[in-house]
Amino acid sequence: MGCRNNTNVTDFILMGLADSEEIQWILFIIFLLIYLITMLGNAGMILIIHLDIQLHTPMYFFLSHLSFLDLSYSTVISPKTLEILLTSNKYISFIGCFTQMSFFILFCVTEFFLLSSMAYDRYVAICNPLNYQIAMSRRICYTLITVSYMIGLIESILIVVHMKSLHFCNPQVIYHFFCDMIPMLVLSWTDTHDAEIVIFIVSSFNVMVSLTTIFVSYGSILSTILKINSTSGKRKAFSTCASHLLGITIFYSTTIFTYLKPKKSYSLGKDQVISVFYTMVIPMLNPLIYSLRNKEVKNALIRVMQKREISRQLK
Repeated sequence: MGCRNNTNVTDFILMGLADSEEIQWILFIIFLLIYLITMLGNAGMILIIHLDIQLHTPMYFFLSHLSFLDLSYSTVISPKTLEILLTSNKYISFIGCFTQMSFFILFCVTEFFLLSSMAYDRYVAICNPLNYQIAMSRRICYTLITVSYMIGLIESILIVVHMKSLHFCNPQVIYHFFCDMIPMLVLSWTDTHDAEIVIFIVSSFNVMVSLTTIFVSYGSILSTILKINSTSGKRKAFSTCASHLLGITIFYSTTIFTYLKPKKSYSLGKDQVISVFYTMVIPMLNPLIYSLRNKEVKNALIRVMQKREISRQLK
């Protein structure tokens, strides 16, 4: 097998999810529907939050950014996957591959810290409501968002720099449907120890910092809720956090399983299924989770539709 330095590599081959043409067509239809629902759901959430002034609160400010992140990293992955399934064009350029990887890491890491910021917001709202306006001021909200994006950007650059230093064999076949880190580590013929260490440290940092924030926040929330005498009060407090906890559980369980494990334990079929879940299914589910379980979002949608109807009638 001939191998060469990745500075001479012009493209990679993404093997996709299936070889059978019939299965490819089925997957194309399924993934296209998922992507369209993802785009409509997340764009709709952003639009509703923007248009309805009653949703201009810290919680919905963070939720609008969550929708943006879900929409963004789904868009980084889905179009190329759909192209592979539709046309069987499995080639992706060297620059395109690492661009896809860098943006995916950026958006995915940012979502880790955004979810922890949302947990902190719920902690303040339930455990310290009298100081909520001060503790979750506009300046603090923007600071939390900015820090989340900055961590995502720094980690994305750090990982991609180490990944680009690897050497790959000809042909550069990636046994995955997008340029993910673990399949590319498996592809490299040189020592990947440094890159693996960086990925493990970065992943561990993300999980530990964000999960610690989430556990501490929800531990305090649970303690506060249990002290509430009113059953309706407890129910209302639990319902406020239920959607966020569901979203956290789904997102963290899949990403932790994928990235906090050694390269040698990579399993093509199993890891691809899990990757489909957190790159395509979760971005579709999040707007459904947060809207279907949230009366404020439903009421906001009704108000927006009523305003549009009144505006149309006046014209």
